Amino acid sequence: MATDQDTFTLLPLSMHPQTKAITTTSSSSSSSTTTASRALAAELEALNTLHRTLLSTLEAPFTVPPPPVPVLPKRSAQIKKLRETGNDAFKAAKYQDAIGFYTLGLKMALTRPHWEPSGLVRDEAAMLFANRAQAHMELRDWVQGSADAECSVEAKKVGNPKAWFRRGKCLFEMGRYEEARDWVGKGLEVEGEDSEMLKLQKEVEAKLP
Repeated sequence: MATDQDTFTLLPLSMHPQTKAITTTSSSSSSSTTTASRALAAELEALNTLHRTLLSTLEAPFTVPPPPVPVLPKRSAQIKKLRETGNDAFKAAKYQDAIGFYTLGLKMALTRPHWEPSGLVRDEAAMLFANRAQAHMELRDWVQGSADAECSVEAKKVGNPKAWFRRGKCLFEMGRYEEARDWVGKGLEVEGEDSEMLKLQKEVEAKLP
């Protein structure tokens, strides 16, 4: 049995050139056709009413908001400033302060509006996670250092050798030598022959039976 989805019916429709209203030109007088025509006319009236409503809304005085700026320069400047302040604190051996600044920078980077480029967020997060990992390492907090370095790699796998090295170093310091070997090996596959990771690889292999 044929259904509405199996058949195509060409309806006698026309559009007014000025108002763009849709009307039917059907003039058949059979009962079944008349019933269908009334149903069609009712649907067209609803459509035309919606069209007029939309037009009246658009013609009413209102302010259209401008399109969003692709990147908010003020936020970018704040994130950069927090990262640099964290770096200054790190150089002054104020590692806990550095962690605080990197954390604030991460919060700002990870809460950027959704319309901003995801690549920008990943780059900012990768750098801040890697820097915070290094600060944790200076405090011998290998667990947090490992977690941050891994987050950095998740955000940016290629072109991020320091994060690969830092997590490998944290795993090594925790005595998780097999994990460190696998991690550093994968890092070398991704980043190539990085000197720090090659040196760490030898240290890890010396600990393994």
